[in-house]
Amino acid sequence: KPREDEEEEAEVGWQEKLFSQFEVDLYLNKSACQTPLDWQYHEEIQKLEKAGGRKNCRIFTYTDHDRFTNLEELCQKVTDLDHEVPSYLVERMANVRRRRQDRRPIEASSLKTKIITWEPSEEFIKNNHVINTPVQTMYIMGDLGPYGKLGHKEYENVLCTIKVDGNGVITVKPDFTGIKGAYRIELDGEKREVWEYTIENASAQVQPEEEEREQRVFRDLYGRHRDYLSGLVGSDFEMPLPGTLRLSMNGEIVSAQGYEYDNLYVHFFLELPNQWSSSPFQQLSGVTQTCATKTVGWDKVAYFCYPFTMEMFYTHEDEGVFPYCLPQWPVLYFEVLSLDFWQRYRVEGYGSLVLPASPGVHMLTIPTWRPVELGTVTEMRRFFIGGSPELEDLTYIRIPSTFKGKHLSRFGFRTETTGSVTFRLYCLQQSKAFLENSALRQRMQSVLDRLGGFSHESSVYNVL
Repeated sequence: KPREDEEEEAEVGWQEKLFSQFEVDLYLNKSACQTPLDWQYHEEIQKLEKAGGRKNCRIFTYTDHDRFTNLEELCQKVTDLDHEVPSYLVERMANVRRRRQDRRPIEASSLKTKIITWEPSEEFIKNNHVINTPVQTMYIMGDLGPYGKLGHKEYENVLCTIKVDGNGVITVKPDFTGIKGAYRIELDGEKREVWEYTIENASAQVQPEEEEREQRVFRDLYGRHRDYLSGLVGSDFEMPLPGTLRLSMNGEIVSAQGYEYDNLYVHFFLELPNQWSSSPFQQLSGVTQTCATKTVGWDKVAYFCYPFTMEMFYTHEDEGVFPYCLPQWPVLYFEVLSLDFWQRYRVEGYGSLVLPASPGVHMLTIPTWRPVELGTVTEMRRFFIGGSPELEDLTYIRIPSTFKGKHLSRFGFRTETTGSVTFRLYCLQQSKAFLENSALRQRMQSVLDRLGGFSHESSVYNVL
């Protein structure tokens, strides 16, 4: 059990300076004072000595302006390994000053003229390539040296770190003790001394009247900010007509993999079935850029990352016919082609994709095929002069738009499996049925339910 003179209790305020024995010995010497802060500490310590010396013994603090606070962050290790070798990122980030950076606000005019800095300086990189939230830091320290030998740097230990960032977030590490028991520090000396300490929140509790007044101010502030944002956004939203569903799709052709030739590009178009329409200015087709492939594993992959946006409307007309006639969804047809150095192009594959019936994010990989002819002449022609059998009508990939019969036979049509294309689709659905929550529960016959919502028709459609 420690002796009574080894027990100490101190109440510390935010950024309150308590000097250690080492600092007292250092700053009493005028030759060690260099900065204005050093001279300020020199005067304060002289006043303390005249008043009878410092009241604290082992517990002291480092405030936000002290050298330890500025340098300690650079000396922290990432792991608890004794022989840790700092990585390249750690070395570069060690030079970045994350705390107390006074950045000037950028004017709107200069922001438009200097969107890209072509020749950034090292100072510019340090100030901009890090999360730049101003932070104030304070350390509560303990001098755990042997009795009568206080003031040695090697016996200083961090008991508690308190940080307050520009957003008003207070971080206390380690946390207040509470019911968890005291924290332990075991020294590495010959005696293997063990010290225990507790951290308690000694701040005065806020009165209910003050807390209520603060909440009222916050509600007023949030209300004004909400009105400001509403004024920016406006309320003139275009709602689709009753019985109409708007389907917005932000898509991306991510990649194509597993094809025979290099320098691939994708041509695609969207076919709208009956009861579907789009605006006259909506472009329903597109061609990606030509992309060279790179080897990933066993496949050659071309990363297009080609974005496209489409918007279409579904209008449900006849109420009585619906249970026996499921709605058809738009189909995205696409073909993959290759282009070589001699401007010879070859068809690498055909595929189709039915747009997802449910909103959200969908990652789809569609396999493709291409038509082939028997014999070596066709393959030689494809190799030497380019060209290959092609489809006159791309809708033949699925069901041709001109087909009106009941049975479609592809007997005798020779094909070959080729690679695959990966799509990422973000689908959004808008309908007045979203606003009719009570009606949805009662009759379950709204447009959303019929178009792949929660009724049994959507399950049947998904199976088909």
